[in-house]
Amino acid sequence: MTPNLLEKYRKEIIPAMQEKFQLKNKLAIPMLEKIVINMGVASAREDIKTLEKAMEELAVITGQKPVMRRAKKAIANFKIRKNLPVGCKVTLRKTIMYEFLDRLINVALPRIRDFRGVSLDSFDEAGNYSLGISEQNIFPEIEYDKIYRPQGMDITIVIKRAKSVEQARELLRLFGMPFGTK
Repeated sequence: MTPNLLEKYRKEIIPAMQEKFQLKNKLAIPMLEKIVINMGVASAREDIKTLEKAMEELAVITGQKPVMRRAKKAIANFKIRKNLPVGCKVTLRKTIMYEFLDRLINVALPRIRDFRGVSLDSFDEAGNYSLGISEQNIFPEIEYDKIYRPQGMDITIVIKRAKSVEQARELLRLFGMPFGTK
């Protein structure tokens, strides 16, 4: 079964992008490559259970098992030693990526209290979009009573073949990303 956003991309977004940017070849149109979700768990150095619970919750949210991330080098000011567990991440591709983006745009982001849209300024020079979320309980898969500790996450949407930030912004706007005003 094909995800709704992938169908929308093929039937609506590709023609709209071709028309707006005068692209003759469909292969020149920007597309999603992957979505990376990262959770940094600072309290993991004292209590490894916080990292284990964060990994369980991230697995429930994404439907994929996260990878534990370890410190690459020691940082004395943060009391971090080399190879100490510091967080977890998941890389989503293909159908799981489109399903997650659909849930993020249509279900999770509207559940944020006093939500006025996401920032327009979070694109890097390559056209990738980064979004920070302060708590994981905006996702309906997470039961509020069973949260071990409120935990934030960073979501990076990697877009390939975007010639400019404007093309990447238009792609996400057509997907339904709720951008706020500047």
